[in-house]
Amino acid sequence: MTTLISFLGKGDPRKGYRTATYRFNTDVAYTETFFGLALTKFLKPDRLILLGTPSSMWENFFDRDGVDPKAMEPLIDAVAAAKVDEHLLDLPCRQFAEHLRIQVDCLLIPYAGDEAEQAKILRRLAAVLQPGERLWIDVTHGFRHLPMLALVAARYLARVVRVEVEEIYYGALEMTPPGTGSETPVLRLGGLLAMLDWVDALATYDKDGDYGVFAPLLVKDGMPKGRARLLAEAAYCERTSNPELAVKNLKSVFPSIDAHDGPLGGLFRETLKERIGWFRGPARHDRELSLADAYLKRSDYLRAATFLYEAFVTRACYADKCNDTDARERDDAFNRAKMKIPAAGQLKNLRNALAHGVRSHGEQADESAKTIADESSLRKVLKALRNKLF
Repeated sequence: MTTLISFLGKGDPRKGYRTATYRFNTDVAYTETFFGLALTKFLKPDRLILLGTPSSMWENFFDRDGVDPKAMEPLIDAVAAAKVDEHLLDLPCRQFAEHLRIQVDCLLIPYAGDEAEQAKILRRLAAVLQPGERLWIDVTHGFRHLPMLALVAARYLARVVRVEVEEIYYGALEMTPPGTGSETPVLRLGGLLAMLDWVDALATYDKDGDYGVFAPLLVKDGMPKGRARLLAEAAYCERTSNPELAVKNLKSVFPSIDAHDGPLGGLFRETLKERIGWFRGPARHDRELSLADAYLKRSDYLRAATFLYEAFVTRACYADKCNDTDARERDDAFNRAKMKIPAAGQLKNLRNALAHGVRSHGEQADESAKTIADESSLRKVLKALRNKLF
């Protein structure tokens, strides 16, 4: 099902909204007083949801073909007194729906004057929508603060109800050129939702370190799919403890990110470059240490301990001039380094405890269990080990 949500405002009770010719594209324009109706003609939705307050100019809106004037009479006094109720809207709404030959729902909403009223509007919308509905939102009319609520509603409904928000429209009457016969431009504001997708991706990365979430956004922004896929593959390699393969992919995709100048990717380019800049460390153990620091910062303690341990072993291999990709040589290098720095053993035990749920036994296992029993203690110990070992 396709649904258009439109707001009805409080205009001049005698004149209503000004008639305008809304230009949608080079071939299509409609002349209407209420932009939502022009948009209905353009989009041809299955349903129109009209949101208005008890003082919105319902009587002006329903003063059109298909609605019996007697059905509007009770609305006139109710609008003047700001006491419109759903019972008064029922008949004109049904008659108007029959005229349009689509479903029309008239929903009374509060004025969105505080958080409670704003939340009530979102709940009201969620109650009349179904998962999978394709949704358009018109923010042209209504109180001036409602477009901000509509933007939040678009994201809320997409996440909670799982509707698909296709676009946000605004009939820009104030941008109509002067002169008789001038047409009013129609703005599409869906880019604001795409910006929120990028902001969400940044929040996701800061939480769990998965920069792969940027790959589909870069594709939508114009980057070739094959180049963006390298970023997702690098994230996968890093998160499966293969940072060197991640480095290889990042080195390949970084120039594409650096040169990308899409409208949104360009806006977030420097931030993204900063997020993946760890791969430019001069040596493998430097890169692994950077990852350990990053994961500790976001409280991912298992990965922090894992990369801290790997960085220590890799540096030991470098000092002993042995092969840092051979498992046996890495074990031997670690054992030699542990003789010099006993704290390395504590790190290994702590890493094992985090990975295996403290299933080993003995004094060292008990110490690790006590450490991970309290988050502040665990963070403090990891920071101390980091300072001792590097």
